[in-house]
Amino acid sequence: MSALPAHLLPTDGRFGAGPSKVRPEQVAALARLAEVGDGRTPLLGTSHRQQPVRSLVGSVRRGLLDLFDAPDGYEVVLGNGGSTAFWDVATFGLLEQKAQHCVFGEFSAKFAEVTRSAPFVQDPSVREAAPGSVALPEPEEGVDLYAWPHNETSTGAMAPVRRPKGDPGSLVVVDATSAAGGVAVDLAETDVYYFAPQKCFASDGGLWLALMSPTAIERAVDLKDSGTWIPASLDLVTAIEQSRQDQTYNTPALATLVMLDEQVRWILDNGGLAWADARTRESSGLVYDWAEDRAEATPFVREVEHRSQVVTTVDFADDVDAAAMAATLREHGVVDVEPYRKLGRNQLRIATFPAIEPDDVRALLACLDHLLDHR
Repeated sequence: MSALPAHLLPTDGRFGAGPSKVRPEQVAALARLAEVGDGRTPLLGTSHRQQPVRSLVGSVRRGLLDLFDAPDGYEVVLGNGGSTAFWDVATFGLLEQKAQHCVFGEFSAKFAEVTRSAPFVQDPSVREAAPGSVALPEPEEGVDLYAWPHNETSTGAMAPVRRPKGDPGSLVVVDATSAAGGVAVDLAETDVYYFAPQKCFASDGGLWLALMSPTAIERAVDLKDSGTWIPASLDLVTAIEQSRQDQTYNTPALATLVMLDEQVRWILDNGGLAWADARTRESSGLVYDWAEDRAEATPFVREVEHRSQVVTTVDFADDVDAAAMAATLREHGVVDVEPYRKLGRNQLRIATFPAIEPDDVRALLACLDHLLDHR
């Protein structure tokens, strides 16, 4: 592969689908909270049960309610373990008997497997679509929880967030891990909109957050009151009660919370979710337009309305070595554009989260043009 001229390179070469680019201002915020002097006690390295850290958690919770324009009664609940742990939390704390899963990639399939393997509920109903397309929920008798991802990180396919019509008694539980903070959403169409902060929120992993409706909170309380055994670390009611005190059941990573809070404030200061949505549409549109124009490239997700704004995937012709292009980019400091490992496609996956500058996306595409033109 041809070397890349320095003038083509992005200012910041981080395009990973998670962990994602962290803005320097987030790191600066972290450094400020580690400083000592002038009578100040640093936040880092202090108890998460005391007011300084609880104020930080409260800021995150208020900021998210504001960012998502949450309906009355919705609450921000958080706990340790990331979205993967929340699948177990939801299985114990939200699912009564039977779930319907829409599966169209690796992460939606993993949640379906969690409820399938749980011995205390029925086997789930699974609506499956091939990677690169989406499966959508349909009302089904006996189902009390509908689950699907807003954005499938593994494939770059994005599904609408709308309640199935005709089934008002069931919960809608949406995995928003790679969409939250970068894609507009009507929370009233969900009961639980959950995510981890290492994508659009440009923080570290290891934390789950969920915007929960009063109906979902009531379901969690009812299930716990029924006497079902729930492991303490996966107890959703405990997480709800602790969150209302602006803390977590067990010790969180404070750096994750600091960077998350800084990112939420940055998005709000720039115009909120509408601004972030427009920004990711701009960046992802650049990638898709480029892929449509290059003879060697094709957007992996064929249906335009299902193409992700935040995780773009591009297939290449057989005579193009996408892995070699990714390796050359990495040698020049442009990293993490490799495809999801289990897809096994001749593909690049380019994140367009809010922290990623559209001009850096333009620069990346100029680099790809150079590599393709100088094979």
